[in-house]
Amino acid sequence: MKKTVYIETSIPSFYHEVRAQPEMVVLRKWTRKWWDSHSHQYALVTGQAVIDELRRGAHPKQEEALDLIREVRIIPFEKPVAEIVDAYFRHHLMPRDPAGDALHLALASYHKCDFLLTWNCNHLANANKFEHIRRINSMLGLFIPLLVTPLELLGKGD
Repeated sequence: MKKTVYIETSIPSFYHEVRAQPEMVVLRKWTRKWWDSHSHQYALVTGQAVIDELRRGAHPKQEEALDLIREVRIIPFEKPVAEIVDAYFRHHLMPRDPAGDALHLALASYHKCDFLLTWNCNHLANANKFEHIRRINSMLGLFIPLLVTPLELLGKGD
């Protein structure tokens, strides 16, 4: 059985990143390497919030980013997910953006995704925040997905 990876907005965004700054080029490179060479090893899922985020604003490769996840299964938003998001806000786990990081974590936790894949190292893939996330999810009786970047899911020799 394949492990489940929740694809957060930064993954399709960086796959189609166009900025030329060295750090942007590197994130695009690693995102593409993982997606093109390793994503098939996992059951990929995402949330409607990711699609909504990608549709907001106007960026050069917006349609391509949406196309990248077109075949990814969308996991349902259910009432308990909203309650989890509220709990995250009450415990100051995530910024108060109801369609943002808290929602991604709540969806991945509620649906027991093995991994939440992101380049968001401020609020999600952040070792300094993980203990707080673990405590709150444990208190809520929730699964605790591993919060990782594409680099952490590459295979040997990458």
